Amino acid sequence: MDGYYAFMLVATAFVLMMTVPALALFYGGMSRSKSVLNMMMMSYVAAAIVGILYVAVGWSMGFGGDGTFFANPFELLWLDGVTTDTYIGVMFQMTFAIITAALISGAVADRLKFSAWVVFVPLWSLIVYFPMAHMVFSCTEDSLICGRIGAQDYAGGTAVHINAGVAALVLVLLLGKRIGWPREQMRPHNLTLTMLGAGLLWMGWYGFNVGSIVFAGEEGEAFTERFMSETGRTFANTTLATMAAIIGWLLVERLIHKKATSLGAASGIVAGLVAITPAAGAVNLSGAVAIGLVAGGVCAWAVGLKYKLGYDDSLDVVGVHLVGGVVGTVLIGVFSTADGAGGVDGLLYGGGFGSLGDQTLGVVVAVIYSGVLTTVIALGIKYTMGLRLDEEDEVNGIDLVAHGESAYDLHSGTSGGGSSVLAASTAPATTTSKTEGASA
Repeated sequence: MDGYYAFMLVATAFVLMMTVPALALFYGGMSRSKSVLNMMMMSYVAAAIVGILYVAVGWSMGFGGDGTFFANPFELLWLDGVTTDTYIGVMFQMTFAIITAALISGAVADRLKFSAWVVFVPLWSLIVYFPMAHMVFSCTEDSLICGRIGAQDYAGGTAVHINAGVAALVLVLLLGKRIGWPREQMRPHNLTLTMLGAGLLWMGWYGFNVGSIVFAGEEGEAFTERFMSETGRTFANTTLATMAAIIGWLLVERLIHKKATSLGAASGIVAGLVAITPAAGAVNLSGAVAIGLVAGGVCAWAVGLKYKLGYDDSLDVVGVHLVGGVVGTVLIGVFSTADGAGGVDGLLYGGGFGSLGDQTLGVVVAVIYSGVLTTVIALGIKYTMGLRLDEEDEVNGIDLVAHGESAYDLHSGTSGGGSSVLAASTAPATTTSKTEGASA
């Protein structure tokens, strides 16, 4: 077991890296230059808030016992009664909670108040994510999605991606469109950052999927055999589905727009990773490739729906995470095999429509639960402190308004402190140009 603990330490660190810095870079590069720091800050602040909250009550709500929607939040308050060797598992699940909240931020770029985000994140985690994690991951007899419905979800197609995608759609609809959208082109300001972020997400996702193996009292030779078999399957499936999704996305992009873009390749990576997340342990290699191809193509088409339907999903969270999560979760019912982690044959392997029905019902429950409760939370914030920036502040850019900084200091003669509020308040009243130049 010592090797398993070491493996889980690495997997946990990889998943944390998926939020900071990977998601921050991926979203930051896709943002406009006047909001890139805010976009990255939303990921970092989500990590800080959700991480502490998860240790306080999140683990207890998710894994503290039985319950249809969630377990007793006070049963394991602040991990009371949890042995220190279990802390690795707690930290691993904590990183899932962190990235799920952070994923939502991409949909609301440029216009959501930072203060509203700081309030939304803990409320949403408590009311929506922690219960959803229980329904999907705890797999007690009473837990709704895994236990009662029997839907398979290896690493979070419902709890993470569909959940975040639905929440993103709710916020987008309540916030409204960015000023000038879609009339003005709002292009990514730095695709190099986005490509780097996508690569780091791919790397970190091996912790996300491969680290999600769960043992039920197994030890010795049986433990070793299952560990090697299941981790090999999930690693290979994660890799192949992502590769296939890149191809699927670029093919559709080429057909629709006559170009195969770097942003399309980066988005295809994420779409494939999202779709294989719930199916990583359930399908064989050909199934993983099929899911990746379908997800890449469907998500490439789906991101264009915002222009037809009129919702301003800034960085395509709905088109990639909601749609990709639905594709991957439902297709388990088609491509799963009995020798996979769930032990269920899908439609393609003679299992009939039973698994497909379970997977579809699991998706429906996740969409309704997340949609209704996210709406309640968002409306509460909207009619108290407000969700959206003032028009003037949105035009000027949220980086300056919320953080007193700009990502790129393009003005000659400024000090190394840039435009930071703190730097400005502590700087001497007068400095010589020679000193300023030396600090640059």
